[in-house]
Amino acid sequence: MIRRTAQDTLERLAASFPVVTITGPRQSGKTTLCRMTFPDLPYVSLEAPDRRAYAREDPRGFLRSVAGGAILDEVQRAPELTSYLQGVVDEDPTPGRFILTGSRNFSVIEAISQSLAGRTGLLELLPFELEELQRFPDTAPDLFQALLWGGYPALFDRRPDREDWLGSYVTTYVERDVRQILNVGNLLAFQAFLGLSAGRCGQLLNLSGLGADAGVDAKTARAWLSVLEAGYITWRLPPWSGNVNKRLVKTPKLYFSDTGVLCHLLGIRSAEQLRVHPLRGQVFENWVLVELRKRVLNAGRRPVHFFYRDRKGLEVDLVARDGRGWLAVEIKSGETIGRDFFRGLDGLDAVPGFPELRRALVFGGDQRQERSRTLVVPWRETAMLLDPHGV
Repeated sequence: MIRRTAQDTLERLAASFPVVTITGPRQSGKTTLCRMTFPDLPYVSLEAPDRRAYAREDPRGFLRSVAGGAILDEVQRAPELTSYLQGVVDEDPTPGRFILTGSRNFSVIEAISQSLAGRTGLLELLPFELEELQRFPDTAPDLFQALLWGGYPALFDRRPDREDWLGSYVTTYVERDVRQILNVGNLLAFQAFLGLSAGRCGQLLNLSGLGADAGVDAKTARAWLSVLEAGYITWRLPPWSGNVNKRLVKTPKLYFSDTGVLCHLLGIRSAEQLRVHPLRGQVFENWVLVELRKRVLNAGRRPVHFFYRDRKGLEVDLVARDGRGWLAVEIKSGETIGRDFFRGLDGLDAVPGFPELRRALVFGGDQRQERSRTLVVPWRETAMLLDPHGV
């Protein structure tokens, strides 16, 4: 198993907090990371019915059985445990004593924010970023293979059939997690909603339209989207909210946390099919944005990421703040750079009051270039654009 980029962050947090909480989608490698980083800590999975029952029915006795510390996996299965854990770590705040993992964002964060505020460090772990994939022997994906496969560790550790694994992952998520998070009466309708959401990747989020296409009202669509976000399937990129232009679009964009899952939901089964697919540009945009998101999250920071769009049609795919200031990024999947690639970045010069920023273009080619004030970066070097420290 390769060393994860986030391991340094996990070790840093464990040296400062008595509890560290790691969240992220199922199968993103949370358990493996914890067990590699803390091989001497006992490991307890709360997915096991007997362990879960013990933790829920006798939390004091359960915590007494792991008084020296432990890795508690899938803690959202016994969320009330965190209330009792608060007293335990207050009595003995030894750093790195308990490592908690959870694959359901909202419920885990709600539990720890109520009970462990100030006592736990937080780390969000998404599937492999490109740099991590390149640490595997004989793994040097080209652009469309990288987009098609995404980053879930099991696809690279065990090398299963891609479609079999992703199909099982999505089905398991829908049939298991959805029922646990929200009482969805019609799973077929929810599956259709999931596929329709994939088709709107990179677009402004229109819940009424999305719900209507799925045959549900906007209220149901909003609730179902919250389920996808809670399970780390989708996320929203907010619009720039700086007070530089009163005619800004105020609606977020919808993206997926893994382009392998996205391609599966879109019915894309091969790199050749993706190369000519009408949503190729959106899938590439999604991949770049998630790579930059992983870069920040792996450092234990919160992304300060937006897109810019005004009602005159001026748009830039990403406006981000990092340790070096503000950065504007335009994303194009083409391998040949055209003058029109820079239209959005150039348009920012005419926006009054916009902060001074660096400019970059990520494209589907292989050669880094300098174009006037814009750094042109090949897709393989996406991560180098951001310095997450100091965010």
